[in-house]
Amino acid sequence: MTIGTFTALASIVSVAALISCNCKNTSVSQSEIDSLRNQIKVLTAGNETVAKNLQTFDTLDYTIFTNQQWVRFHESHSKDIKVNWPDGHFTVGLDRHIEDLKALFVYAPDTRIKQHPIRFANSTGEWTAVTGVMEGTFTKPMPIGGGKFIQPTGKSFKLPMCTIGHWKDGIMFEESLFWDNQTYMNQLGLGK
Repeated sequence: MTIGTFTALASIVSVAALISCNCKNTSVSQSEIDSLRNQIKVLTAGNETVAKNLQTFDTLDYTIFTNQQWVRFHESHSKDIKVNWPDGHFTVGLDRHIEDLKALFVYAPDTRIKQHPIRFANSTGEWTAVTGVMEGTFTKPMPIGGGKFIQPTGKSFKLPMCTIGHWKDGIMFEESLFWDNQTYMNQLGLGK
């Protein structure tokens, strides 16, 4: 149950209690009842947005990212998406974001996210936070620039990650990606 759902249920219970209360010491105006009803409507609408954005996130990671369906990224990302990466770099634009993501698959073509253990959103769905488990195997040479490569180690990685999304009209316009790069490098066999 999301916080928005809980709050909506609490409001419904409060309205029901206020409407049905026959207590002599309780004074509730019609405007207070109407105000609570309006809050319920807002929260219920927010729940629909929350559910839609979280479902879009699941599809993004489980299907679009994992299967490298880059042409579908517009379904969840704005053209001018701002992305904050775990290594500290920041990009603007969907094309650049896709190029950065493609780079992950060059040396680990089986990179995937198949689970979201934690899925959360604020009451309006404007913000989402999703954790995942990113997995793959270092099976291809990793380009490091200047025509040089690190040869594959054959080692697998499996690490927790998190994405915070900022949404408008069902599309993310900003996202922040988090995972531990040292753990990632260690699991690839490249850590010190």
